Amino acid sequence: MRDKNKELDRIGIIRLLEKDLKYKRFIHTLGVANISAALAMRYGADTDKAEMAGLLHDCAKSLSLRDMLKLCEEEHLALNDYEKKSTALLHSKAGSVLARKRFGCDDDEILQAIRFHTTGRPAMSLLEKIVFTADYIEPGRFAAPGLPLIRELAFEDLDRAVMKILEDTLSYLEFSGARIDPQTQKTYEYYIEGADHSGRPA
Repeated sequence: MRDKNKELDRIGIIRLLEKDLKYKRFIHTLGVANISAALAMRYGADTDKAEMAGLLHDCAKSLSLRDMLKLCEEEHLALNDYEKKSTALLHSKAGSVLARKRFGCDDDEILQAIRFHTTGRPAMSLLEKIVFTADYIEPGRFAAPGLPLIRELAFEDLDRAVMKILEDTLSYLEFSGARIDPQTQKTYEYYIEGADHSGRPA
């Protein structure tokens, strides 16, 4: 049975998110939270943490680039040149700060999952991989050509799903002529070079 205080906190956070986020982003957030919880059930992770990380993963998405930068600077988070110029990248790190400051989340595992849900990172934890994947496959997503396969893989082999997401993301960025963030490239190279996905190089 869910702890009553946790349930109250969860409802309060959802209400704040509904107020902070644009409606489409809020619906996306609920989708990511639900898929994160489902993946956690499938792989034996903490479902409460997975749902909360999913709820908070985009909590900074509506902020301006200036406000995101300010949040990160206050926490002395290292930023690369790509992040400093892109809300699409920076909202992850800014969100990990805002999740603690505005939403009262002090769980390091959840904050890490928020921080790396866009680019991933080498040696991701199970929770990080869950949120990274859920953000890509939630029901409101439809544009990526490989989604049906990735949605199937996500519940069969999470590591293969992560690899496919990284591969498709890099292919899309290259095809569209967009700049590729070094962290995404680094994450892909880590997995492609044969890590055993437990955080230890093979």
